[in-house]
Amino acid sequence: MRLRSPPTMLILPLVILLSVWCAHAKDGPRISSTSFDNPPSNLFYFEDTDILLMQDRDAGNVWRSEDAGETWERVKDVDDGEAWDLWKHPYDNKVAYVLGMETRHWVTEDQGKSWRTFETEATPTLFRPPLSFHAGDSSKVLMHGQACSGWECKEETYYTTNSFEKIRTLRGDTRGCIFAHSTPLFRSSNDDTHDDRILCVVKGRYSPWPSDNRLVVSDDFFETETEPNLDGGRTVQGIISMAVVKGFLLAAAKAENTVELALYVTDDAKTWHRAEFPNDQKLEEEAYTILESTNYSIQVDVMTTKPTSAMGVLFSSNSNGTYFTRNIEHTNRNFMGRVDFEKIHGIQGIVLVNVVENWEEVEKTDLGNKKIKSKISFDDGRTFRAITAGTEELHLHSVTDISNAGRVFSSPAPGLVMGVGNTGLYLKDYTEGDLYVSDDAGLTWIRALGEAHKYEFGDQGAVLVAIYDEGPASEISYSTNHGLNWETADLGQKIRAQLLTTTPDSTSLKFVLLGTASVGDKREHIIFSIDFDGLHEGKCKEEDFDDYWCARLDNHGKPDCLMGHKQFYRRRKADSDCFVDEEFKDPLPRYEQCTCTEEDFECDYNFIPGDGGRTCKPAGILPIAEGDCENVDDTFMGSSGFRLIPGNECNPKGGVDLEKPISRPCQDSVQIPASGEVSSKITKFSAKDFREYYYLERGSTSSAVDETVVMRTDSQEIYISRDHGTTWKEIMKGEDITAIYPHQYISDIVYFLTGTTKVHYTVNRGATYSTFLAPEEPNQDRLQIIGFHPDYPDWLLWTGAVNCEGLDSADCHSVVYVSEDRGDNWHTMLRYVRKCEFIKKEGRGGNEELEKLVYCEQFKDEKLDSPLQLLSSTDWFAESQVHFPDIIDFATMSEFIIVAAKATDQKSLKVDASVDGKTFADAQFPSNFNVPVQKAYTVLDSSTHAVFLHVTVGSREDFEYGSIIKSNSNGTSYVMSLNGVNRNTPGYVDFEKMQGLEGVAIVNVVENIDQAEKGQAKKLKTMITHNDGAEWSLIPAPDKDAEGNSFDCDVKDVGKCSLHLHGYTERKDPRDTFSSPSAVGLMMGVGNVGEYLTRKADGDTFITRDGGIEWHAVKKGSYMWEYGDQGSIIVIVEEGAATDVIYYTLDEGANWVAYKFSESKMEIADISTVPSDNSRNFLLWGREVESRSEIVTVNLDFTGLAERQRQCVLVENDPDAKDSDYDLSPTRTATTAA
Repeated sequence: MRLRSPPTMLILPLVILLSVWCAHAKDGPRISSTSFDNPPSNLFYFEDTDILLMQDRDAGNVWRSEDAGETWERVKDVDDGEAWDLWKHPYDNKVAYVLGMETRHWVTEDQGKSWRTFETEATPTLFRPPLSFHAGDSSKVLMHGQACSGWECKEETYYTTNSFEKIRTLRGDTRGCIFAHSTPLFRSSNDDTHDDRILCVVKGRYSPWPSDNRLVVSDDFFETETEPNLDGGRTVQGIISMAVVKGFLLAAAKAENTVELALYVTDDAKTWHRAEFPNDQKLEEEAYTILESTNYSIQVDVMTTKPTSAMGVLFSSNSNGTYFTRNIEHTNRNFMGRVDFEKIHGIQGIVLVNVVENWEEVEKTDLGNKKIKSKISFDDGRTFRAITAGTEELHLHSVTDISNAGRVFSSPAPGLVMGVGNTGLYLKDYTEGDLYVSDDAGLTWIRALGEAHKYEFGDQGAVLVAIYDEGPASEISYSTNHGLNWETADLGQKIRAQLLTTTPDSTSLKFVLLGTASVGDKREHIIFSIDFDGLHEGKCKEEDFDDYWCARLDNHGKPDCLMGHKQFYRRRKADSDCFVDEEFKDPLPRYEQCTCTEEDFECDYNFIPGDGGRTCKPAGILPIAEGDCENVDDTFMGSSGFRLIPGNECNPKGGVDLEKPISRPCQDSVQIPASGEVSSKITKFSAKDFREYYYLERGSTSSAVDETVVMRTDSQEIYISRDHGTTWKEIMKGEDITAIYPHQYISDIVYFLTGTTKVHYTVNRGATYSTFLAPEEPNQDRLQIIGFHPDYPDWLLWTGAVNCEGLDSADCHSVVYVSEDRGDNWHTMLRYVRKCEFIKKEGRGGNEELEKLVYCEQFKDEKLDSPLQLLSSTDWFAESQVHFPDIIDFATMSEFIIVAAKATDQKSLKVDASVDGKTFADAQFPSNFNVPVQKAYTVLDSSTHAVFLHVTVGSREDFEYGSIIKSNSNGTSYVMSLNGVNRNTPGYVDFEKMQGLEGVAIVNVVENIDQAEKGQAKKLKTMITHNDGAEWSLIPAPDKDAEGNSFDCDVKDVGKCSLHLHGYTERKDPRDTFSSPSAVGLMMGVGNVGEYLTRKADGDTFITRDGGIEWHAVKKGSYMWEYGDQGSIIVIVEEGAATDVIYYTLDEGANWVAYKFSESKMEIADISTVPSDNSRNFLLWGREVESRSEIVTVNLDFTGLAERQRQCVLVENDPDAKDSDYDLSPTRTATTAA
């Protein structure tokens, strides 16, 4: 078929030229051929010419033909062997580019006759298409380059405004750039004001991770740049891709810990909207396909299943791309994201799709044995019907198994459609298909030729050409009467057809056929030129045309309206014995205006489609004119919610007018007032205790509003709540669930283990559940059972138990298996292991080889009494590399891999680190740090691109302590940060970084080291740093306690009277941290004021609002706390005591309000909220004091609180604005070392 775009199809090459003329009948086509040693690649026409270019990738050369492929010459202006890639300009039929592998490239502006060299600073990028084009000015081009050092590549974008006469740097750290005017239909303004507008996805300001990518815009080639507001007046991070589709520009954003995407759309590159899909449908990364769209709507197919059984739902948007409605469900997709969907070229409203009939079976079994049916729509996807050939249903092979290049079914030839398929109940294999033809745009079909064929259209449909496609063929077939009758022409030799094409507009009588033939042991690549000129005696006359052939008919066979008009073409009659012979003159449609109907309207701004687009519901509170709605029960004249679709040409006279204002109840525009109070809901459970609970956090790109919690009791019962514990539902009744494993990187996915090989899981936050069988039962070594890949949610590691049937089994050991399809299939990866981990690719150069990088600890020679060695592999351990022969453990944190290995004397340990996942370097400890025998390390943190490492110095049980040392950027060279830091026997350390504020950390140090080493109780003091461990100081005590009284010591004598806080080693739940990433500057803790830290039971509760500089007493006694609404609400509850009251503050702890949540006393074990701390709901976990046998949860709902009904205002460009609710002024302090 036609090659209309930069070639991304056959990647083939060529070499020795040999031309042969084939014999042909007097009234048949003239056929010539040229043979090549290498296969051709990137073959394309220059629009409206017979000139072709193609590439020989093997030899690195480019070839050109001026006569539609009859003869070929190598382009000698391009250096021999240097052509790496060939690109056609999509909007200028004179321009093409040859890119070299390095920095030397070529451009032609005369259709390949001559070429000019240009040089670039960087090589073309491999991460995305290297060129981006301006649709209105072909001299403006963007080029994406890369500069690589080892495995790490940095991207940079360049630009030219004069066809590479000169090239300049546009911007560094780019992840793809495009002109806003990337298609002829997209214009950012009616004049040329923003004609040079460029949009780039760039690296985050302070982070290379994709979740921090930004979208930036410039009108002056990045002399200046701005970050556009994408969502409700705010910028958005995590932009991963951009695309221009017809008149729409789209940007996709992804947040951390989710695969859900937010899609933002603009039709002017200035005003953006978030694309809104129905509530039960969400976009996921690599699970949606933007299809060929119209001038007035975007079509998107969203995958709803696993990639191995890919099916989707087809959506269409309104005219500004904001609201999407369903067209048809269970569309057929493949694992590459291709969808069986095609619009009939040149005719509005006709769409062919394939759907899966047995979708329920395919979803359950995942066998891939789909029963596929073909459907067609004549009304832009509103309704679909079966495709028929005679009285039988016809099913056609489509995009998912395309056998030619270009469009599958249609061409610019008006109404002519071809396809390979079969009649019957379902679509059969391609080799069981025949060739079918329709000359009425898919309304009726006939069987044209037996067996599957490649096919093409010429002379506006006057000639149809086909060649057998199930094996070798020595002839072509052709028809001059729309496929009713066919004749053959001999090729002169037998070939296997690879490609059949013609000019992009299908107006030519010349075709190009590419095939392969075996000549002895050699494979020959042949290009045939097929010319039908002269086949008929004359050119068509007026009487040979149907002047008003209707492109689209309704159910009654009459011309149908779409977008306010009927569409007609002037088309050659099928039985006319003539050629149109108007080469390179595209057939143009004619239009006839229609009267307006309901189909010509769509939902207006601030209205949401309902009932499949038949109604429009207000998206919010409707505006009311002054004087209206003085009474809530009144009515007012308001917007109907509809508007005429922009660009619709219907005639309003005598037609439907849905835009007229309608009478609406005033209740639609009166906001229901909040209760003004806190509310609570108690739920009782029959179990004795809670075993574990997890929140399924929503990412910033999520369109959902649920606050989902899953919980397991000691009775192995599983409950789920979607409303933060207000209501609970028991799930998986009768299943003995032994553990809950939330996906480490994707918060929508949770696995439920049973203790056997049966595993339950959900990938959609508990909306549906599935199961798989693990290869073995879970391991018995208390190792992590499931491992998760940071980039591919379906890749899993399973650590199972082998030979562990009996209690005394000597050979009971753990084996790790890997799955790439979420547990459907497993592969044995490594035996006799202790643990294995996927290693994050980000920060290690982005090399594709590293996608499968796994590190494992394995017992040497597969013997349990042998040393543990550290191995890695990038191919699931088909091959592996041993990094260390004898280790204690390894840990991964941020970009670092840190290993504790035994020294050569086997008495001490040593530390090694790697940042690229391949090369390790010995850690160089400070020269003044001397520990004769290093026995234990604890990796504390690496969030600031440096490792904080605790090295145990005193290892006596229950009296452990050590030193914190801090590394350089590659984790190998360390400096001393602090001595005497407290550690417990399991290896946990009293060290905590403040979340949301870099450089702040709190530790507890052992003051009496000498006495502690002799067995005396540790005396602990709390210290803080504000410069990432360079200096530490004691925490100054508040002036007064929570009751306004003075402390028992002089707070001015910091050495004898400071604040001390209970740290990590005493924490029941490691999630209960001092700080929150969203409540910036806030910390809370339990402790005391004095010389040393005392018992927690004797402690009081304290708060800081400025990152730990100044602290205040909150309450007498030990309280648990949680931050909500990014710290604007803080809730505390007494720990370890019978209570019925919580306290909350709305002013960061300056004032506290009591709220009674129960009529009976409860003992609260924990208080929780969503991990991001941005909810206004909280959950208490405990039991009633009077009924010790029952456990309870208490939901605390602050959404009705009168003081929290207004959305906070942020004025980003003016932080000091009067109407801004945010303080963006940083606080600075100098830290004095103690």
